[in-house]
Amino acid sequence: MSSDTAFVRIGRPAAEVFEFIADPEKLSLWSFGTWRIEIDETGLIRGTSIKDGSITHVRIIARRDLNLADYLVGTDPDHLTPRIFIRVAEGATFGGKDNESALMMTALRTDGMDDERWATLKTTHAFEVTMIKSALETGYDHRLKQA
Repeated sequence: MSSDTAFVRIGRPAAEVFEFIADPEKLSLWSFGTWRIEIDETGLIRGTSIKDGSITHVRIIARRDLNLADYLVGTDPDHLTPRIFIRVAEGATFGGKDNESALMMTALRTDGMDDERWATLKTTHAFEVTMIKSALETGYDHRLKQA
């Protein structure tokens, strides 16, 4: 097993960034694995992959006191595995300003994941963190019809 971390600086306060990544409704703004989402009454997310149409289930466990969010992921909603971990750090943590933050998304590689799938996942996550940055800094929502 191995891991990969994608990192981005965001020109928004850490509390705002954390609320964004902890909100299941925002997932379809940036996650290519859960493009079209449905959320049940327990908070379980059912999403469709933009790549191949496969269905993935996600549960977000948010720890606001630590600015950490764990994403439990799987194809079977009854057997989700912690696979994606996001930490948001305040600007002061890295010498930045109060109105900025850092976001780190760490993914775990499972034993059954082949090299091609792992390479694709790492590339996708590197782009997804830039999508989070863009959504937060510009307010643009690709899901809405633009004038």
